[in-house]
Amino acid sequence: MVKVTFVSSKGTRREVEVAKGETAREAALFNDVPGIDGDCGGVCACATCHVHVDPAWIDKVGRLADDSMEFDLLQFAEGTSEYSRLACQIPIMPELDGLVLHVPEQQY
Repeated sequence: MVKVTFVSSKGTRREVEVAKGETAREAALFNDVPGIDGDCGGVCACATCHVHVDPAWIDKVGRLADDSMEFDLLQFAEGTSEYSRLACQIPIMPELDGLVLHVPEQQY
């Protein structure tokens, strides 16, 4: 199992264990992490699993590509930053053990 910590906009930390291959979105939903809606409905309702990757982890997770579908979908999200990613696009692998993801105050 891989440990991932979700940090709320108020600073509350929630560490969860995630099976290899699950996404960060699944980790949040399976563990009732507040602030991750994850209610995907295609382009019209996407970005409900928006997170900010902790800067210390962004190079391991990977930055958002400007020409990606993920970039287009994040245009629906509130409060994006250079560390924004969709949690559904972050597969959890052993090298991400200890990953820290920040949940925005508002998803959309």
